[in-house]
Amino acid sequence: MNTRMILRTLGQILQIFAALLLLPLGVSLLHRESPLPLLIPLSGAALVGLLFSLLRPKTTAIFARDGFVIVGLGWMLISLFGALPFYLSGALPTYVDALFESVSGLTTTGATVVTDLVGMPRGVMFWRLFSHWIGGMGVLVFLMAVLPMSGKHSMHIFRAEVPGPTKGKLVPRARQTARVLYMIYIALTLLEAIFLLCGGMSFYDAILHAFATAGTGGFSTNPASIAGFGSRYIETVVAVFMMLFGVNFNLYFLLLIGSWKDALKNEELHWYLGLIFGAVLALTMGLLKTYGGFAAAFHQAFFNVNAIMSTTGFGTVDFTVWPEYGKWILVLLMFCGGCAGSTSGGMKLSRLMILFKTVVSELRQMVRPRSVQRVEMDGRRVEAGTIRAAAIFAVLYFALLLLFSFLVSLDGVDLATSFTAALSCLSNVGPGMTAAIGPAGSFAFFSLRTKLFMSLAMLLGRLELYPILVLFSPRTWKN
Repeated sequence: MNTRMILRTLGQILQIFAALLLLPLGVSLLHRESPLPLLIPLSGAALVGLLFSLLRPKTTAIFARDGFVIVGLGWMLISLFGALPFYLSGALPTYVDALFESVSGLTTTGATVVTDLVGMPRGVMFWRLFSHWIGGMGVLVFLMAVLPMSGKHSMHIFRAEVPGPTKGKLVPRARQTARVLYMIYIALTLLEAIFLLCGGMSFYDAILHAFATAGTGGFSTNPASIAGFGSRYIETVVAVFMMLFGVNFNLYFLLLIGSWKDALKNEELHWYLGLIFGAVLALTMGLLKTYGGFAAAFHQAFFNVNAIMSTTGFGTVDFTVWPEYGKWILVLLMFCGGCAGSTSGGMKLSRLMILFKTVVSELRQMVRPRSVQRVEMDGRRVEAGTIRAAAIFAVLYFALLLLFSFLVSLDGVDLATSFTAALSCLSNVGPGMTAAIGPAGSFAFFSLRTKLFMSLAMLLGRLELYPILVLFSPRTWKN
């Protein structure tokens, strides 16, 4: 293990993180608020980052194990520093609560323990929603985009942080790939902000909600979430962009370079859109009486299906009072998540497609033992290693889901609350499926111990298990 290179990279991460805190600090100064809640973590991250970055490793090469360690420790460090603004400002009473909110923001989960949004300082509020945008594409991808990373193995960092069963470079160099991804990310964020401004949102709210949508996070400046703005136009804009940010960003790159056919023929995209509109139509039919007509029922179904499928978690209504079958549809969508290479959470559709096609292939093989069955995606054969990786990930995912459901249940909550709270955190969705943790509820009533468990679950979900699990393996720390 290249320990000095790991520490040096962690130092660069903290320096980038400190630089990003300048933006909410500026907002705080603009509104004449005390700068200390943001200045202290900014200074601390910058100082520790400087000390780490002064280390001179013998070699700058980063290998697979180093990449996982850097990603896991890097996210833990920025979560710890990111909690300080909430705690120092008095917005949250304990550091554990602040850590939960920080992890929820950076992992783009959107589960909250804040009970008084109105009293939160503007600079801290800006940091709360800006953290979604930082975590959406990934702080290490941002690091690669702005700093030249030495060593030919820097792709290991990219692969450890970007979600999905397979990772590839859009262009020959990993740094160029990171830049392309962030250019697309910034462009879509600005486009949504413009549409929200046209709908009557203030500049402050439009920018922050664009940040939250881009990262598929779900925090809002309004206690009633998107419903609090009382605008069907704003709700529709947010719903459309939630759907767009759940799409693989590689497809946007293909559109930019003119490869429209390749982008539109993408099989995962077809499944993604098919599941969304299938779920929307199924829910619309069941909500006709609830909302008094097709248009209103379709609107609520479209918004909330996209909120759950993209794992953004914004709310327009309390879907915990919907018919049971409607809630089951949303729970199934929480498992799915969006496309690989997007900012959404969940297991990712590409993995589920691989597993589904593998099962179908095995069934066909049983019926016709002499036939040759292949698992294909987009007309190309899926390698056995990729199938194995998808199966192992699914087993680990469900094992951890059961473990965290049990740990949450130790607080004495019912089965539905403990299970959907764990699922929401592990899939980075935000709201659960009971009144206590639904769109109108919060996670504030859980014990500090359970909030720590759920914070760990959110980190596991955002980093797709392995970078965090690797940290708990004794073999990781042996040379």
